[in-house]
Amino acid sequence: MTDNRPISVLLIDDHTLFRSGIRSLLQRNPDFDVVGEAADGVEGIKRAKQLKPQVVLLDLNMPGMSGLETLQLLLQDCPDSAVVMLTVSEDALDLSAALKAGASGYLLKNIDTDYLTRAVRRAAAGETVVAEAMTGKLVAQLQAGTRTQEPASELDRLTPREKEILDFLARGESNKMIARALDLSESTVKIHVQNVLKKLNLSSRVQAAVFAVEHRHAQAR
Repeated sequence: MTDNRPISVLLIDDHTLFRSGIRSLLQRNPDFDVVGEAADGVEGIKRAKQLKPQVVLLDLNMPGMSGLETLQLLLQDCPDSAVVMLTVSEDALDLSAALKAGASGYLLKNIDTDYLTRAVRRAAAGETVVAEAMTGKLVAQLQAGTRTQEPASELDRLTPREKEILDFLARGESNKMIARALDLSESTVKIHVQNVLKKLNLSSRVQAAVFAVEHRHAQAR
């Protein structure tokens, strides 16, 4: 961490034992500070507004307010927090819905500790994190023909440089990594990313990544 402060994390999950286990795993590492927990979406949103965590680990299936509903409200109330779904669901439709709603990632609860800590670090740095086991399912879901609008005309709005930026977004790269790869300043990359989102009428980097995967498939057909 550049400011030497640990990454603040909020846990939202209706299973007390699971929350306790994740808290214990993360707090063994000085890079993380689990600042709070919540057992449901309503309490989770309240805690997030109070604590302003850098990363929220959110369960998908909870009684009452669902994970997706909670996600949407979290993004409205706490736009600076990266919200990562942490779930048992391996359904590609759940994955696609979460990413399109603006989640910064989608992880499975059976991941190992090292993978989880790396994923939280990446999410805090602005990257997209998707469980390796789910990547192929995402592509398969997109290949099922869920898109109804022809993307080529939308991509024609982008400059060659913006298309390059979109490719990096599809791989979940941060502005810092893109700047290094293209020999640009981070501020220039940020402007390019904003232009890509505006031209494609998207609201997040994750939505841009999903768009890019969909387009590549459409071009291949």
